[in-house]
Amino acid sequence: MKKFIEKLHFITHDIDQHTHVEQAQIACEAGSKWIQYRCLTKNDNELLQDINAIAEICDDWGATLIVTDHIHLNGQADIQGFHIEDMDADFITIRSQLGEALTIGGSANTLEGLLRLAQEGVDYAGLGPFHDTTTKPNNLPLLGVEGYKQVMQKLDIDFPVLAVGGITPEDIDKLMQTGIFGIAASSAINQSENMREAYLAFYDKIM
Repeated sequence: MKKFIEKLHFITHDIDQHTHVEQAQIACEAGSKWIQYRCLTKNDNELLQDINAIAEICDDWGATLIVTDHIHLNGQADIQGFHIEDMDADFITIRSQLGEALTIGGSANTLEGLLRLAQEGVDYAGLGPFHDTTTKPNNLPLLGVEGYKQVMQKLDIDFPVLAVGGITPEDIDKLMQTGIFGIAASSAINQSENMREAYLAFYDKIM
């Protein structure tokens, strides 16, 4: 069953300026229809408090709520799907656990990674990193525009691929020209002086 995937994904993050709930509220008020809650620092009760509050916001604004990892919380809140960051995860098993109705996203850094995700029933992929990012530090090779172009030229299947990792509004035009489906953004929005204006800068370029 092919899922509807938005072209702009907003990812919450642990920051001092705004709570995850505040980030989701501001993004939805600015027009976001896709919120990915990414919190790897709280216990289950704290996670569910956040998720339930964000779920209400998403419901009010007609946005999809995706939770990063924490698939054990499935069924305990109004979650539309999960994004699994482990590139080696067994998505066939994860799909069997979560069922067909939920949206499942995965992360990749290579063409081979994208193809595996698609073959294992993942609905969309975040491909990156584009630049260095403080949201998700790692040692993966940076792709840059040329990296995305090379991967997308060889990807011969209909599979939504979103660029992720240190992307700014100034990067969007050249990235979209590579053939990617959309963009996932976090720090360029939630660590800006004005989150609403920062989100709209992405929205106006992509949507």
